[in-house]
Amino acid sequence: MSVRHAPSAPATNLPGHQVVLGEPEPLRLDCGIALGPFPVAYQTYGELNADKSNAILVCHALTLDQFVAEDHPITGKPGWWDMVVGPGKALDTDRFQVICANVLGGCMGTVGPKEINPETGEPWGLDFPVITIGDMVRAQKMLVDHLGIEQLFCVTGGSMGAMQALEWAVRYPGQIFASIPIAGAARHTAQNIAFHEVGRQAIMADPDWRGGDYMRQGVIPNRGLAVARMAGHITYLSEVALHRKFGRNLQDREGLSYGFDADFQVESYLRHQGMTFVERFDANSYLYITRAMDYFDLPAEFDGQLPRAFEGTETRFCVISFTSDWLFPTSENRAVVHALNAAAANVSFVEVESDKGHDAFLLDEPEFAKVLAGFIDGCAEHHGLNAKR
Repeated sequence: MSVRHAPSAPATNLPGHQVVLGEPEPLRLDCGIALGPFPVAYQTYGELNADKSNAILVCHALTLDQFVAEDHPITGKPGWWDMVVGPGKALDTDRFQVICANVLGGCMGTVGPKEINPETGEPWGLDFPVITIGDMVRAQKMLVDHLGIEQLFCVTGGSMGAMQALEWAVRYPGQIFASIPIAGAARHTAQNIAFHEVGRQAIMADPDWRGGDYMRQGVIPNRGLAVARMAGHITYLSEVALHRKFGRNLQDREGLSYGFDADFQVESYLRHQGMTFVERFDANSYLYITRAMDYFDLPAEFDGQLPRAFEGTETRFCVISFTSDWLFPTSENRAVVHALNAAAANVSFVEVESDKGHDAFLLDEPEFAKVLAGFIDGCAEHHGLNAKR
């Protein structure tokens, strides 16, 4: 079965680059469907060198997008990784070109359930094929090939981005020099699948979801999507960070209301997170991308033997975790390191001391930035790239 997508400009008129991929050869999805042609939206920071050997592919996490190091066109907020991407920073755009593409199934210019199905002239909705982390990476590989890059200097990302970085290393070992999976895992745990299911059920329980057909019917399941975001956001934080920031402080009142308004600051914070999230994210994309994460299981693809996934790899790895991350804990990251060691791979491992939880890789953590920069610099020297300026 072949699913065709007629190329079109994103409805939001987003800044940046968009390319049509999957023609004449479509993308073969893990679910058995062939997808193409289809648009992919991406951003670049810095310039490619003459032999195109200085490209760093940044893979974004679940609720993020391609706007890594610039103000977001919808929210106006700074880029989600602008603390480590830019001139003189850990991912130094004076030395490297940083590339980030909106993932397959996303909602910021790459084909996904909110885009138009050419067979119906209506938004895909749930007719969009279910996608996997492997599908996302194969689409990125098509983009890299389109850009004429034979080998990426590095692939990196946190959380779902770490899954993509690992997938790249396994599927295209000769085409990436270094891989930096951050706060990730080789497979999604039962607990994480459970959290995602809560979010999906919140969306699908919203009367405005309309069986995934809400766009055609002119409504948006904002309430369900906001609750999904609230539940998910809790998992990105640590108890210590929540207590430090909010404690049991009341929100704009002297005493308890004895009702169900936002008495506590933490309640108000979560409601704000939910309300702002629905302005930039599509509910069906949330369903599809969380499901892709749930399906990720590298060991299962190698008869339960994760070391086999990395046999013979020449890629250099740096695996990074955070002490207070209970969503993708250090134990899951160590399992990847042990598998790499068993495969005799070149691997470094750093557990960064932080009380900020899973989101630490997105926050101001000087030790993390130092580790990232140190590994990048060492790889650049070995790879023959110019010394840091």
